[in-house]
Amino acid sequence: MYLWKQLIHVFKLNKEQILKELQFKAIRSSGAGGQHVNKVSSKVELTFNPQSSYGLSDAEKSRFLLKLEARLTKEGSLILQCDEARSQHKNKVLVIKRFFDLLKKSLEVPKKRKPTKPSKSSVEKRLKSKKIDSNKKAYRKKPDLD
Repeated sequence: MYLWKQLIHVFKLNKEQILKELQFKAIRSSGAGGQHVNKVSSKVELTFNPQSSYGLSDAEKSRFLLKLEARLTKEGSLILQCDEARSQHKNKVLVIKRFFDLLKKSLEVPKKRKPTKPSKSSVEKRLKSKKIDSNKKAYRKKPDLD
């Protein structure tokens, strides 16, 4: 229970509501592992449907859907899986942490760029270098004897 509280306090979203809306499914891990892997369902699959979420505002929902459009299913659900640990409980904690990291990253609004003007000295320096290059090329021409 302590780990759940730890995860909840990390973010400023309506975490408790979102945490209630998450759906979990335990499934068998794939790959090698001997006899134990065939008996235990340690892999955890997390499913979250942002459209029906009460923990996100409408603006947050639209931003989430826009940023993670490629990762959503046809029904609009986000599915994350974790089978890093041998324990189902640890995998559940890991997948929740990964989900909230992804959620936080998708809701970040990038800082707006403020356009700046080049300094007077840099403009002068550029024009001076252009003039030098222009003179160099002018001297390469054959002299006009008229």
